[in-house]
Amino acid sequence: MTRGNQRDLARAKNQKKQLEQSKKKNAGEKNGMTLEQRKFRDAELMREKQKKKEDDAAEQSSTAKS
Repeated sequence: MTRGNQRDLARAKNQKKQLEQSKKKNAGEKNGMTLEQRKFRDAELMREKQKKKEDDAAEQSSTAKS
């Protein structure tokens, strides 16, 4: 059982690493937008893109008829 100590050290190191990563992740979320805010922003962008695409299609069809 010579690896017992090594295994314990590796577990402790991994726990410390996971804790630091979770702290960084939580700090980033507090400074950024919430999920609802991102969804709203993305939905608005998609609506604008769709409207522009429809306008371009309507413009092309009207010029094709003329």
